[in-house]
Amino acid sequence: MLITTQDEFADHDIVETIGLVRGNTIRARHIGKDILAGLRTIIGGEISEYTKMLAESREQSIDRMIAEAKSKKANGVVAMRFTTSPVMQGSAELLAYGTAVRIRPKNA
Repeated sequence: MLITTQDEFADHDIVETIGLVRGNTIRARHIGKDILAGLRTIIGGEISEYTKMLAESREQSIDRMIAEAKSKKANGVVAMRFTTSPVMQGSAELLAYGTAVRIRPKNA
């Protein structure tokens, strides 16, 4: 599955536009991670606990978007984006979305 944030692929032609695909996850903060993060705000530096949690959330969202695209027989996603929104205090949704397409290599 090829994915791009652009509207097209440089080395592939879009032969069919299938439509919107998306994948999301909702994550909540963990009290133990909040304590460590609070300590890091005092001494400074990266809050690696949250960095890891967000990276995992992005990957899970992308995986779910890809699964939806594959179920629609797509082999590419263009205009892929992320968005996030709060759900309740201490939790947020991370959404990956784009346009599923069928592509083929140029000059094929």
